[in-house]
Amino acid sequence: MEQKLKVGVLGATGMVGQRFVTLLENHPWFELVAVAASPRSAGKTYEEAVGGRWKMKTPMPEAAKKLVVLNVNQVEEVAAQVDFVFSAVDMSKDEIRAIEEAYAKAEVPVVSNNSAHRWTPDVPMMVPELNPEHAEIIPYQRKRLGTKRGFIAVKPNCSIQSYTPALHALREFEPTLVVATTYQAISGAGKTFKDWPEMIDNVIPYIAGEEEKSEQEPLRIWGKIEDGVIKKAEGPLITTQCIRVPVEDGHTAAVFVNFKKKPTKEEIIDRWNNFSGEPQKLNLPSAPKQFIRYMEEDNRPQVHLDRDYEHGMGISLGRLREDTAFDYKFVGLSHNTLRGAAGGAVLSAELLTAKGYITPKNA
Repeated sequence: MEQKLKVGVLGATGMVGQRFVTLLENHPWFELVAVAASPRSAGKTYEEAVGGRWKMKTPMPEAAKKLVVLNVNQVEEVAAQVDFVFSAVDMSKDEIRAIEEAYAKAEVPVVSNNSAHRWTPDVPMMVPELNPEHAEIIPYQRKRLGTKRGFIAVKPNCSIQSYTPALHALREFEPTLVVATTYQAISGAGKTFKDWPEMIDNVIPYIAGEEEKSEQEPLRIWGKIEDGVIKKAEGPLITTQCIRVPVEDGHTAAVFVNFKKKPTKEEIIDRWNNFSGEPQKLNLPSAPKQFIRYMEEDNRPQVHLDRDYEHGMGISLGRLREDTAFDYKFVGLSHNTLRGAAGGAVLSAELLTAKGYITPKNA
């Protein structure tokens, strides 16, 4: 890319915002030029605003430290400085919907980590390897918003990345029923063990709103564009339980599945290991070379050993075997704040750039 796109991060001081800031350091296509947060952070340098709340394992990027934090509510001021923004704002859903739409109407594309617009009918919710064609809804959204450049795109729930890609690669065999239990890291709640000590040596069998997202969002990913909206797929039937476990990063899923056309174990592993999507074909900067890998060892995938596969952007699967009640069962693992959150959003932005939906303002 001849000229880097200028990008801002909304909600830059929070955990996902911090992850965006680290991922944008030395990005070949994108340059971080603006950080925005709540009015109480505005006017401070990014380093001052974050203070002792830096939650990443790598140091704060030097280029970000001296950026002066803007008031996220002053849309025109932020919009004037950027070609597009990533959104990780911490607000109510109604407030998020309103502010993301305000940025889009200010002709700034918004690639959001938030859930507020996941069911807005003309907003694409993308895992770039699975449903890149959903970007084709953007012209309909722009018509509704009255914009030429501005639009909103979102990424799905972090936990579904641990099993939805595995099911997607097997769609030719027509999965009919899926039972999934996800074991979710504390960073999915924006926490570390330092600020959530009650999670040490503990399991919480409830995450608000998570099971509905886990059951419904894959169906939207598999949906079709009809009459200017995305209509979710009718199946498979998915039922889930979502459990918070004392793990820092990495969501694990235990999955049981029935098929209309039952494949062999060899066919399943072949489809997983050879699955490739649009990001791989386009050689996008953040795309894993091998999106899905199957691990033969009985004790893999493991969070500690495997969550950082392909820089946290790949999916690790294992323990595939026939079941007494279902056709098959297996275990999946994904990095929830990389593939599942900020990294997935950055990859989506790369795809939208490669497809011509995100462009420089002066283009």
